Amino acid sequence: MKRVSILLSLFLVCSLFAGGSREVKDAGRLVVYGSCEEEYLDAVCAKFETTTGIKTSYQRLSTGEVLTKIAEENGNPSADVWFGGTTDPYNEAVGKGLLVPYNAKNASHLVGAQYKHATNSWYGIYRGILGFFWNKEELARLGLQPPKDWDDLLKPEYKGLISFSNPNTSGTGKLIVNTMVQMKGRDAAMKYFAALDKNISQYTKSGSGPSKLVPTGEVVIGIGFLHDAVYQIVDNGYDNIGMCAPASGTSYEIGATAIFKGAKNEENAKKFIEFALSPECVNMAQDNGSYQFLVIDNAKSVTAAVNAGLDKIETIVYDFADAAANGAAYVNQFFEIIAQDDRVKNN
Repeated sequence: MKRVSILLSLFLVCSLFAGGSREVKDAGRLVVYGSCEEEYLDAVCAKFETTTGIKTSYQRLSTGEVLTKIAEENGNPSADVWFGGTTDPYNEAVGKGLLVPYNAKNASHLVGAQYKHATNSWYGIYRGILGFFWNKEELARLGLQPPKDWDDLLKPEYKGLISFSNPNTSGTGKLIVNTMVQMKGRDAAMKYFAALDKNISQYTKSGSGPSKLVPTGEVVIGIGFLHDAVYQIVDNGYDNIGMCAPASGTSYEIGATAIFKGAKNEENAKKFIEFALSPECVNMAQDNGSYQFLVIDNAKSVTAAVNAGLDKIETIVYDFADAAANGAAYVNQFFEIIAQDDRVKNN
């Protein structure tokens, strides 16, 4: 009897392990297009895979690149979910019928109604504030003062010193265009960009591009998200960076996540959305170089952003509906009025 009992126990243990192996094997796959910084994206996908047993792969693309890619794929996407990046391109994707609504249970933890699409076609995971950052050493060498407001960037002494991202490839660049239209009016905004173009050294492919060029002095002044400058200071030790929010006002991004219409692994995509809206996911951001404010009520405070004073910055009431309806036209007009030369980076 004792021998039979031992054999039975071994059989049950083996069966449990076999069942566990089948569960992992049968968990399937998930493909992610990520538009946040790759360090955070990699950590998120790795954690999701180990937690669920779903084999997860990703490709890092700027939001404009994702929008172009899924539009070309026209309902037969090569990825299942989109993670991170500003919502203006997400809203354009909704308008083109490229995202599928999903009623996420964890959306109950969002801190405000503005952090999700009205049809639940995307959900917010973080909030980032637009501003300026500069190389203090280079400005001192040139005998120049840092910019304090949008119109300061037009000063002739800043010729060739400024960078922001290409609004065709970057949601950050698109947000900058939409912000100026909303703050100045369309015609005045386009005149502004025509004047600013004279001072631009390059339009980078990604929104975080200027923040990577400023510390080394390759670019002296960058326009982008202030949390990217915080990353350069906190994680890379660059203490030569100054930053501010524009005095007359600035806007903000909502970093989002969504399921692509026609996703081949839709059930796994739904599991990913629930994970993306959990503290387990969003709390990894500040541990992996991403210091945006979180919009989940049970997430941790982002200490580095608070220490940098970003929580005290007032933002405009950004018109997401106008950006969704007219943003593509604004970007087209932007490219009509700037000099499209080798300063415009597409890769």
